[in-house]
Amino acid sequence: MTVDTLPGLEPSPEAGPRPGSRAARMLMPLAADVVKDMATEYGVCLRPVGLRRTDLTTGQTEIIDVPCGATREDKCVPCAKRARRLRKTQIREGWHRIDEPAPAPNPATEEHRSLISLRAHLEYFRDQAVRESKWDEVGEVDEAIREVEEAIAAEGLRGTVAPSHDKPEEPKRQRSTRRRQDAPALPRQKVQPRTVGRVYTAPDGTEHRPSMWLTMTLDSYGPVREDGSPLDPSRYDYRRAAWDAITFPRLLDRFWQNLRRCVGWNVQYAGCVEPQRRLAPHAHFAIRGTIPRTILREVAAATYHQVWWPRVDKPTCRPLWDADAEAWCDPDTGAPLPTWDEALDAIDEDPDAEPAHVIRFGKHVDARGVAADSNDIDRTVGYITKYITKSAADCHTVTTDRQRAHLERLWQELRVTPCSERCANWLLYGIQPKKAHGKLRPGNCKGKVHQRATLGIGGRRILVSRDWSGKTLADHRHDARAWVKALLGVAAGIDQVPATDATDGTPSPVAWELAKPNDPDMPPMRHRLLRALAQRMQWRNALNAARDRAAQYDGLLSATHDNGEEVQRG
Repeated sequence: MTVDTLPGLEPSPEAGPRPGSRAARMLMPLAADVVKDMATEYGVCLRPVGLRRTDLTTGQTEIIDVPCGATREDKCVPCAKRARRLRKTQIREGWHRIDEPAPAPNPATEEHRSLISLRAHLEYFRDQAVRESKWDEVGEVDEAIREVEEAIAAEGLRGTVAPSHDKPEEPKRQRSTRRRQDAPALPRQKVQPRTVGRVYTAPDGTEHRPSMWLTMTLDSYGPVREDGSPLDPSRYDYRRAAWDAITFPRLLDRFWQNLRRCVGWNVQYAGCVEPQRRLAPHAHFAIRGTIPRTILREVAAATYHQVWWPRVDKPTCRPLWDADAEAWCDPDTGAPLPTWDEALDAIDEDPDAEPAHVIRFGKHVDARGVAADSNDIDRTVGYITKYITKSAADCHTVTTDRQRAHLERLWQELRVTPCSERCANWLLYGIQPKKAHGKLRPGNCKGKVHQRATLGIGGRRILVSRDWSGKTLADHRHDARAWVKALLGVAAGIDQVPATDATDGTPSPVAWELAKPNDPDMPPMRHRLLRALAQRMQWRNALNAARDRAAQYDGLLSATHDNGEEVQRG
């Protein structure tokens, strides 16, 4: 029953709520939200990490905030956007390089050669002592070897000279490298140490070095609608979809290995892995240089990855931990479950054994050429990095009940699918995982692939080859800071000058530690945000002023140059 409004008191559509009423107060913006919105606008981290810097000479301490470094917008929008801009810069710089990014190592010095020679003689003496069973001398030689290897590392040599005698490497299981009979053959060439693409010469004599953009997807698991949900959920292969999502990174590694062997040069790539609307992972890659599309499709069709793990069907076991035996046991018989090595030994001894899963690419392989001076470069780089700041489950908006049910069924399958040799889910199938212990919980693995937000894509979303740009993300950050300092006229490295002691001028020793939110000297979070916001405003104003000065200076030089040309022509 609706009560009629008294005559003359009907609310006017144009009039707002009564001043001072709760409705009017609810329309007022929240001060905390305004602070966060402005911090986001100016790129200030919303959840900085406080580090306490202590001068060990004077005992003075100060709290220094550093960005959290989150890569997802649901955690920190400014840091996620900063990480995305950095990735875009990395992809753009390495895409159309015309020179090799990785320089050759410097030649070894005489000190390097002398240390290696000494290490070789020690290895000879150790082998001789072992042959003669002089174990006291073996211990002395091992101590000398450790000292020499520390000196080798301090001298500036990368890597290790030889495996350690104290921790021998575990023997690896050897599998047959013979290709499957149902997979096409692949040509194999010697891979040249070349990463740049081919140069094309136009009829007018101009040279071009184009590159490519590649998209690869997985096979179908059943017919789906336009929103990605299956037409018939009972016939949709969720089990294969879960296995494919978990092993997709290994398939990509195998593809680039096969492609390099097929074309005969070290192909470089940078791309992103993200889910399709049907929630199956697919990948977009920028490739330096050009490769015929026919070869790309042939390599994708011939690439596969076999997972040589124990075969699993449905979870049938809920084992119990036996503290005395230090093993997981069958709840009915009390017998210890087969260990991981015993399960793999059973596979090796069975001549008719089949892999637990075989993953392959789908038929859809999209490859396009991109010129170095094309306007599509920025658009393509933006498309590759479009979803890297979102979790896999948030890349596509779920709006219908069918989509929610599809996501739930896939996640339930991912929860019980083993992800690694040490996954706790192996206990559900009657097998003890590698290095099993009593803290494991069957069906509750802590791996990222089992989380609802990842959809099985638990590893790195951005995949960049080693010789792509010749720089790490830290190098790209340093370049960005150096550009800002150069524009502002700040001396390079001025923020890295350590505090000096007033007595002798030597750098003061300092200690760093993580500050806790409830420490007495830790300011409230909003005070820290306001200080960082004011500092960022000052930086932005100084940067804009420097840009204006640089633009005026360039315009002045251009006008002077034009006037000079006019005078010469006159």
